[in-house]
Amino acid sequence: MTILSVENVSKSYGERTLLDNISFTMEDYDKVGLIGINGIGKSTLLNLICGLDSPDSGTITTSRGITIEYLTQNPEFNPHATVIEQVLKGDSLAMKVIREYQLTLEDIISKPDNVDLQVLLAELTSQITILDAWHLESQVKTILNKLGIRNYEERMANLSGGQRKRVALASALITPCDLLLLDEPTNHLDNDTIEWLEKYLANRKGALLMITHDRYFLDRVVNKMFELDYGKLYIYDCSYSRFVEKKIERKSLESAIEAKRTSLYRKELEWIRTGPRARRTKQKARIQRFEELKESMGGLDDSSKLEISVAHSRLGKKTLEITNVTKSYDGRPVIKNFAYILLRNDRIGIIGDNATGKSTLLNILAGKIETDSGSIGIGSTVKIAYLSQESDDMNCNLRAIEYIKNTAEYITTAEGSKISAGKMMERFLFPADLQWTPIARLSGGEKRRLYLLKVLMDAPNLLLLDEPTNDLDINTLQVLENYIDEFNGAVISVSHDRYFLDRTCHKIFSLEGSGDIIIHVGNYSDFLEYKTVDLNQSSLEITSKINEHIRNDKSKQRPLKFTYKEQLEYNTIDADIETLENELSRLDDEMSAISSDFIKLQELFKRKEQTEEDLLYKMERQEYLRNLERQLKNTKV
Repeated sequence: MTILSVENVSKSYGERTLLDNISFTMEDYDKVGLIGINGIGKSTLLNLICGLDSPDSGTITTSRGITIEYLTQNPEFNPHATVIEQVLKGDSLAMKVIREYQLTLEDIISKPDNVDLQVLLAELTSQITILDAWHLESQVKTILNKLGIRNYEERMANLSGGQRKRVALASALITPCDLLLLDEPTNHLDNDTIEWLEKYLANRKGALLMITHDRYFLDRVVNKMFELDYGKLYIYDCSYSRFVEKKIERKSLESAIEAKRTSLYRKELEWIRTGPRARRTKQKARIQRFEELKESMGGLDDSSKLEISVAHSRLGKKTLEITNVTKSYDGRPVIKNFAYILLRNDRIGIIGDNATGKSTLLNILAGKIETDSGSIGIGSTVKIAYLSQESDDMNCNLRAIEYIKNTAEYITTAEGSKISAGKMMERFLFPADLQWTPIARLSGGEKRRLYLLKVLMDAPNLLLLDEPTNDLDINTLQVLENYIDEFNGAVISVSHDRYFLDRTCHKIFSLEGSGDIIIHVGNYSDFLEYKTVDLNQSSLEITSKINEHIRNDKSKQRPLKFTYKEQLEYNTIDADIETLENELSRLDDEMSAISSDFIKLQELFKRKEQTEEDLLYKMERQEYLRNLERQLKNTKV
């Protein structure tokens, strides 16, 4: 069923045309990835679809009754709201009832004898049952846990920017809707969480339109690609990897057409230079054709192709020598006794869950944070360029070109030629008119690209990149990746972008959360394979213990087996789990049946929570015992 129709929509800001007469439809099963360079109009299109902005011309229509949920790049929040209140902000009836139910529960805790509150809670409980919305409450907490948010009563004002974005993402995911719009949903997520979100969206029912630069994420979630390219929209009914192939085909066709037009242009130019008198009709027509052709050629001339070609400073033999570095916060070790000697051509990716110390390590290497103990030795020729996550030094009152000129008026390219700051900005897709735009008016992606240019202009030989892929478009990422390929120095990147890590890194530093750092030679995918093997170490340890037990008991000729208690547990655990599952089902039915009895309902809630805990414990024990049984079978002679 068609749920969204966009017909001949155009949108401009000043002289910049972002959308030029674009049209498309979306079906209820479409999962679409929207890509294009920063500032090209991707977020503008999402704003138009959800009604936050209006097109200059054209129409956007949705089918009757269709609901839309939108996660913006910078979501708004109520600083006084708790996490759970912010997540339950949706306007659907089910969300409103659950939100009121949560607030009433909080009131009853402070006023347990208030009869009116008990009556209200009973009514709300009955409504939730009628709406079949009990699953939403548990789903909210499940999603928050998966996104690393576990304190549901924390005030939004107390959360970090990344935590707020994750709460907003949870709210978007939990709110029932027919069309989900997501603008850069993977920013501020660690790799494990991105993999969970990937699976969640792939299995989610309903239409999806999202902006993301995560190429693995696109390839595994979407079934259709939209590419926005200087006002035009190109539609590909395929995944991202297939889109890359089809785009090459499109560009090849355009190149062939362009070659023919270039040839014609040269012939016309040769003729026009002969100095015709332009008195006859045929000559006038030919001159007019030449002017039209010249104008059209100018529109196709891609002279502002994004390019990084900055010279590098010479790097001597000594780079960075990290000696027994330790750093703790509030008594919790973030980095513990870490030592490493950086090689001149190292390409290192730093990974780990949120708050494990990735940015802390990078800031220590950059000299921005002091260590508790240990030292960082820096070679005399080392010239560090640090791309921070927040771009804190960006003065938004400056114009874009002023910001760049504060670093250098001219730079030297890898080929040895000098280029002005303005010309270099053009290479970074900042045309002359955009160069004089105040930074405050640039898009988030344009600011990030401007900041990247500033960092690279100083001819560094050691790059420290903290989440370089955040807010950068795929075109810029591809060029950055190629730049790293040719970079004559070391590169250390903190990133959640799995494709970027695979593409650019030869070593992985994995921060484990305990202060320990695992050093693995290989890219991110190689590390995942290693990690999978490492997770099986517990099984290997069991095997080792069993083999030792066999050797010790061989002289006694006593067969290896479970302990008496383990055997009894193993014999009954399947039945125990089934019993607990039946009990949960029975409790749900009973809660639905007595929604007006508050006291009994509270008792059933407590019993349900305890039963869920018991079931989780039994399932963990079942997994352990089955694993032990497999190991015993494998060791039998």
